[in-house]
Amino acid sequence: MKRLTDEQITTELESLPEWKRVDEKWVQRKYRFKEFPEGIRFVDQVADYAETKQHHPFISIDYKVVTLKISSWQAKGLTDLDFEMVRHFDEIYEWMQSEKPSK
Repeated sequence: MKRLTDEQITTELESLPEWKRVDEKWVQRKYRFKEFPEGIRFVDQVADYAETKQHHPFISIDYKVVTLKISSWQAKGLTDLDFEMVRHFDEIYEWMQSEKPSK
């Protein structure tokens, strides 16, 4: 896993406006939910996906806000895998937001 350059990271973040670079080595995003259980379901989906990749984000749950923060320890910074992961996290979120509530 090769660490990305600052220029590559900037380019990646241009297509991910909700994600912010933190402390040079991390990217982070806050996801907001209408209800607490919805955020927990999102975290479950993120955890399942992270397990398949064996690459895990830091997860913070603050009532209806879930914050994900990710970096690659071995590369000591951000890699292509981190950006692949954040794109999938966003897809999970978008999918959950588009679901119709069951009655």
